[in-house]
Amino acid sequence: MTTRGDLLTTQEVSDLLGIESRQVRGLAETGSISRVARGVFDRTSVERYRLERGSGRTRTWAEHTAWGAIAMLSNAAPLGLGDTQRSRLRATLREIADPTELAIRLRDRAVVTTCSGHRSVVERIRAELVVPGRRRLGLVEDDTVVDGYVHTDQLAGLVGRYRLTEDPTGPIVLRSTHTDIEFVKYLAAFNRTLAAVDAATSLDPRERGVGESNLLSRLELFRENDRL
Repeated sequence: MTTRGDLLTTQEVSDLLGIESRQVRGLAETGSISRVARGVFDRTSVERYRLERGSGRTRTWAEHTAWGAIAMLSNAAPLGLGDTQRSRLRATLREIADPTELAIRLRDRAVVTTCSGHRSVVERIRAELVVPGRRRLGLVEDDTVVDGYVHTDQLAGLVGRYRLTEDPTGPIVLRSTHTDIEFVKYLAAFNRTLAAVDAATSLDPRERGVGESNLLSRLELFRENDRL
């Protein structure tokens, strides 16, 4: 049952995000936040958008650049970036000291779709996704929740096959990307970087703190290695 605390008015969303009312309506129309009724919005979707977007002043990277940055921070070779792009990206990564800024820049690596479905399908869905895993970060896995990556071309089929419905508070988080899913799988298995990127925008404060701490360590290690 939805309670008043789960909902926000247009003005409350406007104040929280620091944008005008017309921009709030625009976010709802594009699906960036969830509208429950006229002038009423789902709080969870707004909070998630705020965490991923920040103040709006931080420029996000294009999808292929974001994955290139994740690869570099993982100490892996980027996919599909030319020498000039790599050089510019390395220079930018050296200048970033704030893990929150990094998480925002990496936002467009995938489109997040949060869903609900019958509890019996969670494990089957997990088997079809690339799941970086919370255990890598010392966090406890929740068997009732799944959060992972799928290629964009496979998203609709996955949703239809398991009869999933979009739900901003649902336990199934699908991160769809155009990037080669085998490369995503490689990065997920390589080290904790991708898991940390996901955790850094979690709605759970503890999980978010763990993700940001790990990203900070990756940034420091990257700067140290880049000087060698």
